[in-house]
Amino acid sequence: MSGQILIVDDDPNIREVIGFAVEKSGFTAVFAKHGLAALEQTRTGKPDLMVLDIGLPEMDGLEVCRELRKTSDLPILFLTARDEEIDRVVGLEIGGDDYVTKPFSPRELVARIKAILKRTQTNAVPSDPALSHGDLRIDPDRHLCLVAGQEVSLTASEFSLLEALMSKPVNVMSRQRLVDAIYGHNIHVSDRTIDSHIRNIRGKLARAGCAESIVTVHGVGLRMGSCQTA
Repeated sequence: MSGQILIVDDDPNIREVIGFAVEKSGFTAVFAKHGLAALEQTRTGKPDLMVLDIGLPEMDGLEVCRELRKTSDLPILFLTARDEEIDRVVGLEIGGDDYVTKPFSPRELVARIKAILKRTQTNAVPSDPALSHGDLRIDPDRHLCLVAGQEVSLTASEFSLLEALMSKPVNVMSRQRLVDAIYGHNIHVSDRTIDSHIRNIRGKLARAGCAESIVTVHGVGLRMGSCQTA
């Protein structure tokens, strides 16, 4: 696997450690020291994924993500040293794909980068045909989600999660099965991460007119709802 990884952190030692790890794995590393430089890099360069520190000075990582999501669906892996879980949850709710907490294992960080890129680089392997359920339709080849013909913008993780549910819309899928479907095996992902992605998907589809898109079966898992617009 190859690609360009934009590493955004104000600590030069962290940038060096991540840069070494991703380049050892075959990626190209580019760097930004602060939020404004990161946004400029996304406009002028062609990064495939951003590793973004939440605790940046002046413009923090959450604000960088909010600004980027106005124009781009570039995958974002948050990096944070903070203990507050709310920061990580907010990061996912505003469009982040995943997070790693400092101190981190470079090996785990690279594994999560690969898992995200595997979901976004659909041209590398044959993808599934378009899936429909009620008024909801997704096309993995074009990373396109439509509700009654209206396009809905989803992050890579949100799209993969919805695709997993729509592949067997009447079946109830446990959170662990969803984690395995979108992240692969041997990567720990908390239930809060999946719940944040589900909440985002529900909100986006509801705003497009599909109010009952995903149903929670308490104690079991999740399945698709009716997905009918008014």
